[in-house]
Amino acid sequence: MEQTDPDRFYSVLAGDSVRQLASYADLDGARVLDVGGGPGYFGTEFAKAGATYHGIDPAVGDFAAAGAEVCGMVRGSGTALPIRTGSIDVCYSSNVLEHVADPEAMLDEMVRVTRPGGIVYVSYTPWLSPHGGHETGPWHLLLGGAGARRRYVRRNGKEPKNRIGETLFAISAARSMRWARAARRAGDVAVVDVLPRYHPGWACWVARVPLLREALTWNFTIVLRRIETSE
Repeated sequence: MEQTDPDRFYSVLAGDSVRQLASYADLDGARVLDVGGGPGYFGTEFAKAGATYHGIDPAVGDFAAAGAEVCGMVRGSGTALPIRTGSIDVCYSSNVLEHVADPEAMLDEMVRVTRPGGIVYVSYTPWLSPHGGHETGPWHLLLGGAGARRRYVRRNGKEPKNRIGETLFAISAARSMRWARAARRAGDVAVVDVLPRYHPGWACWVARVPLLREALTWNFTIVLRRIETSE
């Protein structure tokens, strides 16, 4: 429903996001940065939890067109956040990393702006999951990104919103885990949790199994705690 009923989709997603994030951080009084999140929906839910919400997005046109408020948002890039180092209590990103050509740069930036002891929460859709192609899935698994895009155009008479190599990139769970391990070794973060965001609790083990998590984790999530960098 992301494109057909954005109000319903983003309202439910925002409420679910805040509830899940609250299990890792006290949001009451926290300064939250939402990297790539749309205005209105997420800001309202974080405000209900007592947080001060700041949003960064390269383009807020889709959300504004849906009737969402745009106040409190800054237009900017996730790979070069216009935010002071160590100034954020909780740095959050939902379903954005797969739309960034250089995901490691965005992850580095999220860690940079988070204060020591703060939480970094990142979730995204791995390319090999059923929804990896977004509206072109699951055909991306059979036809590849370009083939699934051509099929979508033939059937719908228009280009998909998510185009492989342009607005959608084939990121894997393994790639973000390699980055997380390197950041941990560098003394920048501690890994708090790794989970399949929309799975029931008993199925969380899926996110910890290489290869299996690529296909079965529809939304791969890493939760990190920022620690002091060694001198």
